[in-house]
Amino acid sequence: MITLKNQYLTVTINEFGAELTSVQENDADHIEYIWQADPNYWKRHAPVLFPIVGRLKDNQYQYNNQTYEMTQHGFARDNFFEVKNQDESSVDLELTDSPETLKKYPFKFRLVISYKLTGHALKVSLSVFNPNTDELLFSIGAHPGFNVPLIAGQGTFKDAFVRVAPKKDYRRIPLKPPYSNPDDQQTLDFTKPMPLKHKLFDSDALVLDLNQQETTVMLSSTANDHGVAVTVFNAPYVGIWSPYPKKAPFACIEPWWGLADTVHANGKLEDKFAINKLASGHQFDAKYEISFF
Repeated sequence: MITLKNQYLTVTINEFGAELTSVQENDADHIEYIWQADPNYWKRHAPVLFPIVGRLKDNQYQYNNQTYEMTQHGFARDNFFEVKNQDESSVDLELTDSPETLKKYPFKFRLVISYKLTGHALKVSLSVFNPNTDELLFSIGAHPGFNVPLIAGQGTFKDAFVRVAPKKDYRRIPLKPPYSNPDDQQTLDFTKPMPLKHKLFDSDALVLDLNQQETTVMLSSTANDHGVAVTVFNAPYVGIWSPYPKKAPFACIEPWWGLADTVHANGKLEDKFAINKLASGHQFDAKYEISFF
């Protein structure tokens, strides 16, 4: 485990999956912001999603006339990353292709996840490098889960609410679980706070189309003054999720650079909805920031 610390927060990151596992306040309350992976609800904390986001149709895709199998959200979350640089408040972790990954994903790659603790915020960057002579086709995303309520005995899930800035109606990309259904045009009203209810997630995540506009999604409660704010700087989408029908005491705010296959997907990776195409020798940079209060 890797520990980052400053005067306000102590952060723990697991080399397995480069996964954020804990963010605690250093004051007397020691508030734990990150979901602690109770397997009765969801066994993860904040997985990195790569080289796909969501699920493939029939858990497979075709590339260069070959069929490959890959399960939901890809394989990065289930591999060990190598620590490349580390100091008291930051760390860079790297995953590269291997004989095992090439069986599922026929591309060489270098994936670097960087965490930097600054004041009351954790800055996260996800960088993808393409060493191939051809385009690299991929999706990437983050999936941090936050405790709701943050403090035991102070409020419940129903006391929490979500606010989005800028305030406006957002195009929603609905899911026909587990696939994307972009042809079903919907909007979500975030001109005002949205009370958090388990029933909101009866069709899986609420997916907002951000059009790569800088956007902040805030999760807080009427029971106290604590919460989190996730700012995404260049993500085309953000998902808000809690498992349903389980009444889980957490919610996720998920910056995504990619989406699940559509209900009409033809299975070809180059035609995949919201796929990123990175030229040979180039680098892709995604970033977001979590503020804790």
